[in-house]
Amino acid sequence: MRDNITIGLVTPQSTNKVPAEGGQMYPGVNFIPKGVGVKALTPEGYDSAWDGIVPAAEELAKQNRLDAIMVLGTSLTFYRGFEAHEKLLERLRQIGLPVGTMSGAVVKGLRALGAKKIAVSTAYADEVNKRLRNFLTDSGFEVQALEGFGLERFGAAGEKSEDDIIALAGRVSANAREAQGMLISCGGLKTLQVGKTIEDKYGLPVVSSTPAAFWAAMRLVGESGRLSGYGRLLETVH
Repeated sequence: MRDNITIGLVTPQSTNKVPAEGGQMYPGVNFIPKGVGVKALTPEGYDSAWDGIVPAAEELAKQNRLDAIMVLGTSLTFYRGFEAHEKLLERLRQIGLPVGTMSGAVVKGLRALGAKKIAVSTAYADEVNKRLRNFLTDSGFEVQALEGFGLERFGAAGEKSEDDIIALAGRVSANAREAQGMLISCGGLKTLQVGKTIEDKYGLPVVSSTPAAFWAAMRLVGESGRLSGYGRLLETVH
């Protein structure tokens, strides 16, 4: 990996904090965060944060010498639908840097693994799950089963244990016999250490929000993002 990579992160939090996974996965990279303050895991809770995404990205680019920008927050970037996500990317590209979103990252991850029929585990309640299903369908996937933890409070996803996440993945995979991969959606869920466990236990390659976003961020700057020990996406996709 080349030296002195700097990547701006637009984050859902109200504070400017880099998710721990960034440093764990790519300790040599300088990640600079700017929070937009999601209020809840509901459409209403995302609205003001959505309006802050482009200004936050512009501020990051203006104040720092960046190589790329990644917008974190899966539901934040898919909840308005496929077309709105595409328009958001268009606006971000006008900044003049390589850009990506967490929603775009999980899509790229699933495609890289050749998973068209998918099982989906989430942190979300019904309305956001419905919007995710629509986004994934519009992105070309066949959602075979989808189940969430039913969470709406921002921060609650981080309280779910690895065992909780593994158990949810098991329930979903049991209802998706033809699935070619599993998506675990929500950047707040602690999934970095469980992806490989789920792959070994249920036989499905896993793409999860935060690892996929950092993997995709590295690919924006011309790196492979490859890492061993964290599952098939990070280990095998060049």
